[in-house]
Amino acid sequence: MSRVVPVSGFPEWAPEERVVERHVIETLRQVFALHGFAEIETRAIEPLARLRGDSDAAKEIYALRRVLADADDADSGMGLHFDLTVPFARYVEEFSGKLAFPFRRYQIQKVWRGERPQEGRFREFYQADIDIVARETLPAHLEVEVATVVARALGRLPIPPVRIHVNDRRLVEAFYRGVGVADVPAALRSIDKLAKIGRDGVAAELRAAGVPDAAVAACLDLAAIASPDASFADEVRALGARHGVPSDALEEGIASLVALVDGINAAVPGVARADLRIARGLDYYTGAVYETFLEGHEDLGSICSGGRYDSLVTIGGSTLPGVGISVGVTRLVSRILSAGLASATRGVPSAVLVAVSDEGARRASEAVAAALRARGIPCEVAPNAAKFGKQIQHADRRGIPFVWFPGEGGDEVKDIRSGEQVAADAASWEPPADDLWPRVERR
Repeated sequence: MSRVVPVSGFPEWAPEERVVERHVIETLRQVFALHGFAEIETRAIEPLARLRGDSDAAKEIYALRRVLADADDADSGMGLHFDLTVPFARYVEEFSGKLAFPFRRYQIQKVWRGERPQEGRFREFYQADIDIVARETLPAHLEVEVATVVARALGRLPIPPVRIHVNDRRLVEAFYRGVGVADVPAALRSIDKLAKIGRDGVAAELRAAGVPDAAVAACLDLAAIASPDASFADEVRALGARHGVPSDALEEGIASLVALVDGINAAVPGVARADLRIARGLDYYTGAVYETFLEGHEDLGSICSGGRYDSLVTIGGSTLPGVGISVGVTRLVSRILSAGLASATRGVPSAVLVAVSDEGARRASEAVAAALRARGIPCEVAPNAAKFGKQIQHADRRGIPFVWFPGEGGDEVKDIRSGEQVAADAASWEPPADDLWPRVERR
């Protein structure tokens, strides 16, 4: 047998950590469903031709070969999906005839990305996406809705408050064209790197792409504008006037961003912030764009991002507009665990360990366990008929809060945390609600 070698970037959680992960996933699932989003699941692989594109992630695809025997042959033309947007676009295109539009979907699955592992970045990780896709037009209020739903979902998790930084590509693109930027998508991709390479690095990149110095300064000044409300609008107008940008070219984008910030904050007060730095480097974004940060944990980067797209899906010559947001579940869970923001009350589902007085009485103990399980109480039977003290120690090591002692004169159950032991009947006894299943508690 080969020696075990750790593989970085592929998290393997302990039972207690897995409880936290499942809590995050189930909370997101519940909130998404409460808002009318239907769950789908797509296959893990897509043709490489569909996965490839101009995003950085597309350069980190895990390509697949059919079987090990084909390892020396050319790749099969298939790869693991690196996000859930590409497979969702294919899904809508393939099944559009069976979908009711606007189609509201959520999807929580693993994705694979061959990037360098580091804090908050993995090669295998869960994402949780919501999207709304329309057949002809996509009302602006849906851009508000997806951000609101995610804000409500994140608000139920054991994490600090979140801030959703929003921008509008229509505003930014109009400004860039107004100051003379020829290749707007390339400029947006550079601006998207501000957090990574800083103002000077972005300026150098823009100049290298042929953007005039005055336009470089204007683009960076626009990216510096931010506010927790609609007050950014006057700053944008003033900056546009200084650089000769026609006011009518900016007004549509300004109005859209004002409505987005005001709409989100009306639903979830204080969560949205206008931030003209947010660009989202992917070319298919056409309207609202979002990046979400944890207060006090900004070093983690965005835990949730997305935006509006008007032509991601094309069917029969017509495009289907949509808007969506993706939550980095594994990134979020890793910070919850590493920062000690929350923990599980126990790692095992069992609330009760049924003791065994001797092996001849095992069937009686198993009957008690069966009666408890029939009533929805998770339990297990002691692995051997050791002394009761050792069976209690076994329960304690596993984190099981109660030990059940069958007896000819009547059963008793012991809370091993408090030491309290009382008479009990398997047909009626119940543990406290907080002890029935493992829970996640904020610290």
